Amino acid sequence: MTATDEALQLGLADRYGRVATDLRVSLTDRCNLRCTYCMPAEGLDWLPKPELLTDDELIRLIGIAVTGLGVREIRFTGGEPLLRRGLVGIVGRTTSLTPRPEVSVTTNGIGLARQASALKAAGLDRVNVSLDTIRADTFQQLTRRARLDDVLAGLAAAHEAGLTPVKVNAVLMRGVNDDQAAELLEFCLEHGYELRFIEQMPLDAQHGWDRATMVTADEILEQLAGPFGLQPTGAAVRGSAPAETFTVRGGDRTVGIIASVTRPFCGDCDRVRLTADGQIRDCLFARTESDLRGAMRSGADDAELADRWRRAMWKKLPGHGINDPAFLQPARPMSAIGG
Repeated sequence: MTATDEALQLGLADRYGRVATDLRVSLTDRCNLRCTYCMPAEGLDWLPKPELLTDDELIRLIGIAVTGLGVREIRFTGGEPLLRRGLVGIVGRTTSLTPRPEVSVTTNGIGLARQASALKAAGLDRVNVSLDTIRADTFQQLTRRARLDDVLAGLAAAHEAGLTPVKVNAVLMRGVNDDQAAELLEFCLEHGYELRFIEQMPLDAQHGWDRATMVTADEILEQLAGPFGLQPTGAAVRGSAPAETFTVRGGDRTVGIIASVTRPFCGDCDRVRLTADGQIRDCLFARTESDLRGAMRSGADDAELADRWRRAMWKKLPGHGINDPAFLQPARPMSAIGG
């Protein structure tokens, strides 16, 4: 047996010593917002339903990942995962696996007020909610929808249901909400949510991302460090977590900054992605995918699917390459990849 063959028996390992244990599962490419940094106002051409994985197909692949490939965390994403019919059942079947994975959902929060209790009862551990502003006018400008109250209600319902820690993901856009970092942090501190700022990444459907206009991690820190007394929590506790975390005002509350562009953390990445149509992506910015849906529908057994998955991960590149002059944005936008 070669060294490569031996490595392929270890789980979802790659050639650079990383092992993927965190699976992001996109349940749909559809979304009920039209965020300017994600998609055009008219939306996109959604995947036809026959191309989407069925609930049974999803659970089969998740089961292979958890029971045979060492995956310990499942994050359901979209598009907007709350639009997936049967989400509660999918969560329940996932949390029933042995060994039980940690299960979370990343959502825009619309509809969360109606589903939070049922998701908690199904075993969901926590939620991440995307919220870039707490101003109604800015929210409508960014999302092209007047739904801020629904998102705030969803956050409150998730907290009440015990889907904690409730994390809030925020992207700052220059000239739109880049002056609102402090009020976002005060809002989250007041309500007991954990805030994470994320640098805008080149994953928009319009391919209009411009590094020169991106609000950087350093700029965010400059805004917050003095007023909130931010202090690093220490790199030693970060591990594969994407966020650099900082304590607030000397207490036990923290704020995080995910500097995917200016301070990439590819060397510690432990993530792999499964798209809603059954494609494996070894990186958020991958230019190629590996098809599990076709193999599964053609009769591949679990062992063959697991082997295909391992070999897909073995080819993972050392980094996303955003800072390389030859970088090319993925053809699929974030809504079709899953966050």
